[in-house]
Amino acid sequence: MRTEAGAWYQSPRCCTAGTSSTTFNNIAGGQYKIQWDGSSDFVAGQGQNPGSTSAEITFNSTMEPAADAEVILSVYGWSENPLIEYYINEFNDNRQFDLTFEATQKGSVTSDGSAYNIFIHEQVNQPSITGTATFNQYISVRESEQTSGTVTVANHIVAVEGLLGSGQATVTVEI
Repeated sequence: MRTEAGAWYQSPRCCTAGTSSTTFNNIAGGQYKIQWDGSSDFVAGQGQNPGSTSAEITFNSTMEPAADAEVILSVYGWSENPLIEYYINEFNDNRQFDLTFEATQKGSVTSDGSAYNIFIHEQVNQPSITGTATFNQYISVRESEQTSGTVTVANHIVAVEGLLGSGQATVTVEI
């Protein structure tokens, strides 16, 4: 992974087929530019390490993918304990690339003016920030896509925590 002044870029993430090239430019003021050619799976972004569960992220992007490109614009991150990879998808240019493939829809949340569907997918023996591991992916997918706006991360975390809960209680009150 390459990092510079808060921006990061990793390629290939998991899969590269054929010939590909990726150019990453970190620009002042929280801006970066990425150009790609060929078949490559990469992740690039601007962010914090460590991140914050209370972050409110405002973004503005110009997307110019080729007709056959598979592009997703997401808030992306990891937690370590428990080990979780998360995506808050704002834009998916090519519906053939679907992070929710084989995922289970668990519910939905309304945040920042839009509804999001929430999916969970178990990754078994896959690359992670701690090495090869088994972990869950939490994926929020915005129903009305956007290339600029605001994402309130805490709304998604609270929604996922609420969806994972279950149990039973017996309470005796003596007055």
